[in-house]
Amino acid sequence: MNRRQFLNTAIGASLVRASGYAAEFADQKPLRVGLIGSGWYGKSDIFRLNQIAPIEIVALCDVDKRNLEVAAQWSEQKQPSKKRPRLYTDYRQMLKEEQFDLIEVATPDHWHALPMIAACQAGADVYIQKPISVDVVEGQAMVAAARKYNRVVQVGTQRRSTPHLVEARNEYIQSGKLGKIGYVEICCYLGGRATPMPEATPVPPELDYEFWTGPAPMFPYNRVRTSNWRSFMEYGNGTIGDMGIHMLDMVRWMMNLGWPKRISASGGIFVHKDGFPNIPDTQTATFEYDDLTIVWNMRRWGAPPDPKYTWAAIFYGDRGTLKASVYGYDYIPAGKGGTPVHKDVEYELEKYPEDKTEPRLERHVAPAIRYHFKNMLEAMKTRSRPVADIEEGHISTACCILANISMQLHRSLTWDAKAGRVVGDEEANRLLRRPYRKPWVHPEVDRV
Repeated sequence: MNRRQFLNTAIGASLVRASGYAAEFADQKPLRVGLIGSGWYGKSDIFRLNQIAPIEIVALCDVDKRNLEVAAQWSEQKQPSKKRPRLYTDYRQMLKEEQFDLIEVATPDHWHALPMIAACQAGADVYIQKPISVDVVEGQAMVAAARKYNRVVQVGTQRRSTPHLVEARNEYIQSGKLGKIGYVEICCYLGGRATPMPEATPVPPELDYEFWTGPAPMFPYNRVRTSNWRSFMEYGNGTIGDMGIHMLDMVRWMMNLGWPKRISASGGIFVHKDGFPNIPDTQTATFEYDDLTIVWNMRRWGAPPDPKYTWAAIFYGDRGTLKASVYGYDYIPAGKGGTPVHKDVEYELEKYPEDKTEPRLERHVAPAIRYHFKNMLEAMKTRSRPVADIEEGHISTACCILANISMQLHRSLTWDAKAGRVVGDEEANRLLRRPYRKPWVHPEVDRV
């Protein structure tokens, strides 16, 4: 290495340290980034990306002007250029007027499909929050759009990029240390209480409630619907679609699983009968594979079986057990010959000190989001499929939706993955597509 090369290398290394950018992205041209859905989690994601790679937050979109203003102020403070992004309340106008390298869609679930497909059509790569859709046909159209327009689409199932879970996958499952795994429990026992019907209030002036509702059914405005939309089946798929998808997707990734053969579920509102929300407070779902059963157990009431693993996956093998969650894992060998291993989540608070003070940031998840974006950026460079490719997100999302359909119909469903339909059950197949409220038009595979 000559003197000039040495100086250039040293200067480059110092800039990487000063900026905090990951070395592999520090010298790239800033990515033009847009955010559709500028609330809490969308901002959390984009600012993790801002920590690892040079970006320019070109535009923000939200139907709530208050969210827009807060996100704009944060963007001005955090991005190196200190420029204020352009603000939009209609994603269609934003995509028409601006050019993007990367778009994140972080809206409520019922608004995932249409913006994601439009972003692909506009030539952007997409980071889409989970679950990717509220019905199965939406998801099929989203996969078709990503493939048709050759876009890199990463789904926010960041368990696939969580360092201690990557370690657990490699060390205990892929290595065979658990032996033959015949049963996996995925669970969510986060508790809660019934939310009463609030008093009616006018629509806030900063909110376009008509646009917020979009293709979902229209109801009189209620602040609980817009602030706690995950508690209503009109906008999502209940706890299994919110929390269950993370754990099911994690298990499928860890064990290299595709579609299950059969899905069945039961449950309902068993305890919180006087509450305003309409999602189940109790549910059990079974996903059947060859020589393997994955069982989802959820209660929004009562005590969890294991207080350390209230939202988790537990792998049972004939040579050991693995308990895994966002906070860590425990390996428990069978018999007396092995040594139990415990691992906690690794924070990066000293490397990224702003994580300590950012409001509402899930600090234990921040490293996973950064690694997830690193994986996406590499895929964008090589035009390859990222670790949480849209098709993987579709499988995990659709499985959760099919479990809800099974619960509704009180029967198990046999899934034909090639045809994308339930075998011999036209009533179930009609439920694969939710009706859209006019003037919004449901996306279809052959029309993206």
